Amino acid sequence: MAVSIESVRALAERIAARHGLELVDAEFTGAGKQRALRIFLEKDEAGRAELKRKAAEDATCLPSGVPIEALSGVTHEDCAAFAQDFGTVLDVEDLIPGTAEYTLEVSSPGIERKLYRPADYQRFSGFLAEVRTFQPVHGSKKLTGRMSFADDVVTLDLSAVKPKGKKKKGVVPAPENINIPLRDIEQAQLVAEL
Repeated sequence: MAVSIESVRALAERIAARHGLELVDAEFTGAGKQRALRIFLEKDEAGRAELKRKAAEDATCLPSGVPIEALSGVTHEDCAAFAQDFGTVLDVEDLIPGTAEYTLEVSSPGIERKLYRPADYQRFSGFLAEVRTFQPVHGSKKLTGRMSFADDVVTLDLSAVKPKGKKKKGVVPAPENINIPLRDIEQAQLVAEL
């Protein structure tokens, strides 16, 4: 019996909502005793608003150099409480075959979080992002730049990042701004600017 990751996600969303959290992503990896169910959470919109309010009152409560929008606000206590409730319901609903042979990992998505939904791209417009495409764009499948998003198109300002390596003769440089339709993106994630 295979794991239905969509059923796991739906359950995680329900349990997360009870804890004032939102599911960012769920993934099931590995085989046999090395299987791991990874759940990535952040505070819900109200929790993120509260974090912003606290930061406005006392900026020393946040890590230096990290934009408030990049913080998930999730604590160890949040992860532990969610894991306890989620693990219990997961076992009762028997969504993971061979229940004794997997590890449940619950954490925040981190500051170099992956971007999944259009809302993620919108929320993190203005951030530095690394985008991998299914097909090469201007000769590369991996591009890094300052991201903006509108009408399901990600625009990367490549001038925001210094090019690596030596400049090759005869190679036409990529334009400063590249538009990539969301459907052409295989994976995207934020790049920390510390």
